[in-house]
Amino acid sequence: MQRPFLVVLLFLGLSPTAAQAEAPNIILITVDTTRADRMGFLGSKLNATPNLDALAKQGVVFEQAYSQAPLTPVSHATIFTGTYPQFHTVTDFGHPLPSLLPSVPEILQKSGYHTAAFVGSLILDPKANMAPGFDRGFDYFDAGFHQKRGPGETRYNSIERRAGDVVAHAITWLSKNRASPFFIWVHLYDPHAPYDPPAPFDKQFKDPYDGEIAYADSALGKLFAYLRQRGLYDRALVAVMSDHGESLGAHGESMHGIFLYDETIHVPLLFKLPGEVLGGRRVAARVRLVDVAPTLLSMLSLPLPPTFQGESLVPLMKPGPKPARELPAYAETDYPHRAFGWSALGSLRTGKYFFVRAPKRELYDESLDKSAQHDLAAASPAVTATLQSQLDEFHDRTSSFNEKSDQKTLTSEQSENLAVLGYASSNATGPSQDPLQGADPKDKIQISNVLHQGMIAVEDGRYAEAIPLLQQVVDDSPLISAAQMQLGVALARVRRYPQAITALRKAVALLPDSTPAQYELGLALFETGAWKGIGALF
Repeated sequence: MQRPFLVVLLFLGLSPTAAQAEAPNIILITVDTTRADRMGFLGSKLNATPNLDALAKQGVVFEQAYSQAPLTPVSHATIFTGTYPQFHTVTDFGHPLPSLLPSVPEILQKSGYHTAAFVGSLILDPKANMAPGFDRGFDYFDAGFHQKRGPGETRYNSIERRAGDVVAHAITWLSKNRASPFFIWVHLYDPHAPYDPPAPFDKQFKDPYDGEIAYADSALGKLFAYLRQRGLYDRALVAVMSDHGESLGAHGESMHGIFLYDETIHVPLLFKLPGEVLGGRRVAARVRLVDVAPTLLSMLSLPLPPTFQGESLVPLMKPGPKPARELPAYAETDYPHRAFGWSALGSLRTGKYFFVRAPKRELYDESLDKSAQHDLAAASPAVTATLQSQLDEFHDRTSSFNEKSDQKTLTSEQSENLAVLGYASSNATGPSQDPLQGADPKDKIQISNVLHQGMIAVEDGRYAEAIPLLQQVVDDSPLISAAQMQLGVALARVRRYPQAITALRKAVALLPDSTPAQYELGLALFETGAWKGIGALF
């Protein structure tokens, strides 16, 4: 690649140096589950992100960036392919990235970049079959979580690893692979629940969630320091974003995945260009994570694949008048439908309005009500109907990719992996059910919260605490296989075998191919002496 960055710099009206015009090394950083309002460069007073704040002063900050989905694999698929969830079809955990869909790592690899990825969670591990196809285009993909805890082992390294470990792996690779240009993806999972920041961050902040963000920021500081030491920082293109945020109780949701409000969809996004070009620039226009891929490729003067649905943000970075056309921000979540049998949700932010497609539609005026507290749908039926029509048309227009995933439900291995991360698997409803039918998640959100609490309690070995939580879930929603399975496991661990057998039989009925469910049922039957037919379960 010969001086591809030169074209972009000239377009921006700048006079580049020879070094700035060369193909830059690229560091793409995604900090999982991170709210925009926790960033100092976006107004937070917590002082949790000094390293990212310093980076922001050297780069271009997009103040109103929106994710297209509040789930990790779905959002990362959008980031890498420049397409919407309804197009790339990675709408749930374990769904494969379509092999014919071009992605940034593949394109850069074919363009001469050395590529490597370093991820912080099992949820993005292709080797564990949790993110099939996400390693495509990477020369090296650092994951390999083993999922099963050994005696005395914590969740770290088995199902996730701390930011310090992820960054250390990235630095090790950089120290051994000195060829340029390179593209590395660094994914930090720390702000995801359960919130457990290491010292001293566990004491520095009232909310452990903020401590996790501060710890992740400190790890990034070490990465940036290494790049400076190697003389790589100034000439690097660094892109930082979150895949989605965290509700933290807003609108009744404890985590994420169900709702599409700003707490989970408004995300930090910034680009540091080589040589600190345009350092300190801020863009107030609404942008989307679907725009990241076309932005990166256009910065390198590489052609954009016709599949890309986002738009390059380079014109918005240019000093002077901005393009008059506003970018609408679409988001969706199928998780309520797939995991619980409730209605899927969609949303559209356009003009001053924020619209939510749900059984009970919602409409907010974001110019007056940024926190979405005053629903105008009933009082403004004409506006509501218009935005419903616009959302439906947009969804249909952006859903045309031909290679559809054949996977309708998760394998037993994938379901077990999700359970240890606190997520329900997609077995609460049949694939034929209309995803827009079912209960409104607003009316059922407490069930999602309680299920997450119960599953994490099982993973942590707090079985007595988990049982009443999971019992509450199955009493309300008996078709949630993860709840039946985890309830059965918890009951068996406290030797309440008859009740455990009842729950585990229901889990096996819901997940007939689940080896873990059959195994747990077999163990419970063995403990009660009910050996007839037990061999078929092992």
